[in-house]
Amino acid sequence: MVFRSGILFLCAALLFLPACSSMYYGAMEKVGVHKRDILADRVEAARDSQQETKEQFASALERFRSVMNFDGGELEDKYDELNAVLERSEAQAEEVSERIAAVEDVAEALFDEWDGELDQYTSKSLREQSRNKLKQTRSRYAKLIGAMKKAEGRIAPVLNPLRDQVLFLKHNLNARAISSLKNELGGIETDVTRLVREMELSIKEADSFIRMLQQE
Repeated sequence: MVFRSGILFLCAALLFLPACSSMYYGAMEKVGVHKRDILADRVEAARDSQQETKEQFASALERFRSVMNFDGGELEDKYDELNAVLERSEAQAEEVSERIAAVEDVAEALFDEWDGELDQYTSKSLREQSRNKLKQTRSRYAKLIGAMKKAEGRIAPVLNPLRDQVLFLKHNLNARAISSLKNELGGIETDVTRLVREMELSIKEADSFIRMLQQE
């Protein structure tokens, strides 16, 4: 029992390896947790991660604005503050990517299983109903994952200039550096606005997809 628990824990940690994914899904199936349930949970987790990312980058923008309005004090402290904000933002961006990859992994496994089981029907009517449901679910999923990835794609245009600013400030701890960085702020604000909008659209798609799964 301890050995089996250890295997499941290891597979959960290495979930993106195909063999371990299959073992994990098989083990969960045995305790009554189906791929559809796992998909719903992972979509919910990805949605929550995107909500946190939206809030993190909005907060990061406010921090950068405050530093751009710097009018005295220790610039090194300001650098440390922005570097901490950047690190949190990078960690949140990485989490979003991991959550989306986890959704894709279980969705692929679910659809492959569903498609493979169609031939097991003896009833042509039930087979066609199941085939149509699979088609509908795939279509809704494609819309969902498209929205998630579009939102994810908005992260780099924000993260890269923030990273550049922190790096520049690291080696130029003076008021002139702050002044030169102000020229970049307008573009960052625009990109953060786009990021927030795409995240909100993705979150709505996730909510809609979860409701669909729960109603079936």
